[in-house]
Amino acid sequence: MIGIKDLYSVLTAVVPLYVTMFLAYASVKWWNIFTPEQCAGINRFVAIFAVPLLSFEFVSRINPYKMDLLFLAADGVSKILILVVLLCWANFSKTGSLDWSITLFSLSTLPNTLVMGIPLLKSMYGDDKEYLMIQVVVLQCIIWYTLLLFLFEYRETRTSVFSKFKESSFSLPEREKENFKGTEEKLGGNCSSEDEVINVIATTPSSQQTAQNVNKIAPDQSQRFKPMVAASVEGEGTCESVQAGQREESSGKAVASEKQGDVENASIPSSLSSAMLLKILRKVWFKLVRNPNSYSSLLGLSWALVSCRWDIKKPQIMENSVTILSSAGLGMAMFSLGLFMALQPRIIACGKKLALYGMLARFITGPALMAIASIVVGLRGTTLKVSIVQAALPQGIVPFVFSREYNLHPDVLSTAVIFGMIVSLPITVLYYILLGI
Repeated sequence: MIGIKDLYSVLTAVVPLYVTMFLAYASVKWWNIFTPEQCAGINRFVAIFAVPLLSFEFVSRINPYKMDLLFLAADGVSKILILVVLLCWANFSKTGSLDWSITLFSLSTLPNTLVMGIPLLKSMYGDDKEYLMIQVVVLQCIIWYTLLLFLFEYRETRTSVFSKFKESSFSLPEREKENFKGTEEKLGGNCSSEDEVINVIATTPSSQQTAQNVNKIAPDQSQRFKPMVAASVEGEGTCESVQAGQREESSGKAVASEKQGDVENASIPSSLSSAMLLKILRKVWFKLVRNPNSYSSLLGLSWALVSCRWDIKKPQIMENSVTILSSAGLGMAMFSLGLFMALQPRIIACGKKLALYGMLARFITGPALMAIASIVVGLRGTTLKVSIVQAALPQGIVPFVFSREYNLHPDVLSTAVIFGMIVSLPITVLYYILLGI
């Protein structure tokens, strides 16, 4: 049972994060210490340096040869199940969206296990369950954060390729429009207005003479633009009216609007061709190779395998070089969160409706799917309870850092982190009580 001492241990892990966030919030909102550009630079430092080194430091300390594979399988099945459902919704539903699929995946599958999970689950189920939480964090760093990074890069690259495709589709009609305007300006000196009525006096009703008079007045214009000429010849000395400007303009606008509609419909293809998909994946690969978040956890796992197999310890210089930045990872992530909140016009940056949806995804959908996956793979007893409760932990901080770096719903993730930590303690205790009945 959770006692006062256990609650105090949880608060000692959570309160310092809120102190850091409050200082960042005050430094922008009231003290005007940082500009928005500087805030973006701080978040980039966290995403490129602090988070990768934190992942490497944490993963390199584990023992990969003593992992609960059944527990990890349940965690993996639940996340894959949610990801498949969201990707099917994004591709086959009219209301589906890749952007919201990525955000919902972060909300429902990536909890704050490192900060709150370890002390809270340790106090609930004993010291022997602490290592299960460490395994969940390691799996997040190695697989799920890397997959999340891939989704962010894929989304950004696909958007960039589609925008260039759209620009190239509009380039030809725009040039034709400019040429039309330029020619119209050249003819401006010859015609007083677009709706000018050209009167041609025909002395004889012969069609040959009428054509000659028309050519005398506007030989070049009629050949270049081919206006619609309405002429009525009723007899000798009859005035013929040639009205070209207005009809030409209306017909030109109709054709241009039809062309523009066709281009808009073709600007964004309904499905990716194999060549375009290959081009997008190639760009994503090059971006991931340059991002240290892609391989920091793999390097940590490699070192852990070697270290535990042959009992090799890291040199002290290497240890201190990594620790000096990795120890600031969580603090700087919360500092970046406070800076972002200070730049927003309101505390609940995403609005109450989206905040409610985020809480439902975090505290209802995630634990429910985790329970289903755990039962399917065969988890029972205390391990099953641990898997469900850890899925009900508050939103992780690292997904917010990535969402702000790629500018994809950072307001939703920031609200989930801040208010999720506040409401998570009573919710996890409620899950603990219900599962103990």
